[in-house]
Amino acid sequence: MSDVITAAVAALNEKMSGGFDAGSAKFVIEGEGAIIVDGDGARASDDDADVTLIAAPDVFEDILAGNLNPTTAFMTGKLTVEGNMGLAMQLGAVLG
Repeated sequence: MSDVITAAVAALNEKMSGGFDAGSAKFVIEGEGAIIVDGDGARASDDDADVTLIAAPDVFEDILAGNLNPTTAFMTGKLTVEGNMGLAMQLGAVLG
């Protein structure tokens, strides 16, 4: 597992203590791997999910650090969303 994925899993688990009970989301970090977030928390995995968010490593780092709003990232084309847009918005509110 890459250092980027390991750091992102730790950051997501810290931000979302207790998991994400609204469904499942997959973060695909280009060139690094994938992370699943659900009611059990965050973990490195490429399982199917209700919504998939795709971006470059620096975009995810900025979102997790609070330097980039997830909605802004989506609106500017830095973040791609596939699947349940409502769930992506709920996740963005938790992360933002």
